[in-house]
Amino acid sequence: MASSSIPISQSRALPTKTYPKAFLSTPHKNPSPQFGVFRSGSLPMTSVRGKGAVLVVAAAAASSPAAEIPKKRYPGEAKGFVEEMRFVAMKLHTRDQAKEGEKESDAQPIGKWEPSVEGYLRFLVDSKVVYDTVESIVEKAVYQWYAEFRHTGLERSEKLAKDLEWFKEQGHDIPEPSAPGTTYAHLLEELAENDPQAFICHFYNVYFAHSAGGRMIGKKVAEKILDNKELEFYKWDGELSQLLQNVREKLNRVAEGWSREEKNHCLDETEKSFKHSGEILRLILS
Repeated sequence: MASSSIPISQSRALPTKTYPKAFLSTPHKNPSPQFGVFRSGSLPMTSVRGKGAVLVVAAAAASSPAAEIPKKRYPGEAKGFVEEMRFVAMKLHTRDQAKEGEKESDAQPIGKWEPSVEGYLRFLVDSKVVYDTVESIVEKAVYQWYAEFRHTGLERSEKLAKDLEWFKEQGHDIPEPSAPGTTYAHLLEELAENDPQAFICHFYNVYFAHSAGGRMIGKKVAEKILDNKELEFYKWDGELSQLLQNVREKLNRVAEGWSREEKNHCLDETEKSFKHSGEILRLILS
């Protein structure tokens, strides 16, 4: 598997910053000035001693548009871009979902859900549509660095196919994909072609959310309607924590080639990702 990434945009060099120089005006003849340099704060200044000498010093605040401005740090930035994405995503959780959550809950807590097998099948079918689409996108790799995310071990499409086959063997009818899944899949295809930063936001949230909250939901549903059967959807080949770390590193490498504007655009897509995933999740209760 390739371990390098091709940046979308080149890093932009920061402009060189300069300070205005103090200058001396001597309107009288023969002032015999004596010069001494001192520093007040961070602005270079000049002291002048001498009869008739006039000192003019440019004030930093008034005449120095190039004064140093501290670089803004984004939450999680020091640890890499994936941490920035995680921070934004956690803020969109409710308090009962995560301790960092800030969003008001407008639904029943998961523990009080009353799922049905039919609704759960609709959820699984639409989830498979989404994973099929994402995995097809990285396989085609319209942008070369999409190929970084092939065969990560996080893929869910084949696992879901096995689960749906099991339900079929139990005598259940497998429904056709519905609007939540097909609408999201079409959006992902469009973003993958025209807006790669936005697509990566969805890629991250689709896989990482399932590995955390998704597993908890699967366990609760299994307790209620599947006699605690663990579906393949919630199993990974290998150590999940290491699989996730490998993908984090790849995502961070790719994002190193993005401008700050491109990173912010990716972060701004988080809420849309939650919206579409939430519509699919609610199929469990349908």
